[in-house]
Amino acid sequence: MSEKDEDVAVGTAAAHATADVPVASPDEPVDEFIERIRGRRFTCASVAAVCRGDTLVGLITMERLLNASPGALAKDVMDSDPPTVIAHHAQEIAVWKALQHDEPGLAVVDDAGKFVGLVPPQRLLTVLLEEHDQDIARISGYLASAAGARTASEEPVPLRLWHRLPWLLVGTIGAMIAAVVIDAFQAQLERQVLIAFFIPGIVYLADAVGTQTEALVIRGLSVGVTVRRVAFREWITGLVIGALIALVLYPATVIIWGNAEVALSVAIAVFAACAIATLVAMGLPWIFSLANIDPAYGSGPLATVIQDILSIFVYLLVASAVVGI
Repeated sequence: MSEKDEDVAVGTAAAHATADVPVASPDEPVDEFIERIRGRRFTCASVAAVCRGDTLVGLITMERLLNASPGALAKDVMDSDPPTVIAHHAQEIAVWKALQHDEPGLAVVDDAGKFVGLVPPQRLLTVLLEEHDQDIARISGYLASAAGARTASEEPVPLRLWHRLPWLLVGTIGAMIAAVVIDAFQAQLERQVLIAFFIPGIVYLADAVGTQTEALVIRGLSVGVTVRRVAFREWITGLVIGALIALVLYPATVIIWGNAEVALSVAIAVFAACAIATLVAMGLPWIFSLANIDPAYGSGPLATVIQDILSIFVYLLVASAVVGI
């Protein structure tokens, strides 16, 4: 079995079933069945399976067995329409069927109806807890599960440093690169100092737009929504946001500072920065998810530094061309 098949099996009904349970034939007297299983140890004995050959025909709870009248047969006290689930079906379907039938166990069969095993009541509770954990994780926007998020929250300081410092070091390197980019335009900035005033604002807007997109993408990934499904609409949204902010900034900058060329440079740079930030914020969580890395650790710091470098470079490049410095 491949690694992928094993992963699928973990979340199926068969993964929780056990064949080590009492099994009776339909025509077997209840008294003889009880005597036959007396003294034996089973993984689950709260429910007995009734099978004709390998085919499941019913289930009997221990309560029904103990309350059976003398001479009664297994088929007389069994539930002939028990809750069953196909072995490869998802585990949450198994739990739902068991709860609907008010049974302490759930029969698992293959596609041909042959008996595979029973899901004991304690396993049903385990699956119920796992599904609850996953639902809470999806609501909270975690990629994996609430259990994984809880582990990350409670991990010791050395592990916290191991998970975070490498990405922050990448961010430090990015900050140095951003400084190099600004230094490359030092002469232009000296001739028109006003251009430098807008660098923090452009960087902030790019980061803000990117953070919103990144949060949306990570939440989508946590509930199985692929980046491809949201990419086009989010890309258009980023362009519209950039355009609207640019339309507001241009006249405001002209009115306050009285420099139309700088105002145009800022407007174009904000539009481009928002578009770039949207692409980066969508791309990095997608790449991290493909690499089985939690985006919560790395995509934020890495996206920030990439957005900052590109935003600064685009702004200074546009300003050099428009202002003519």
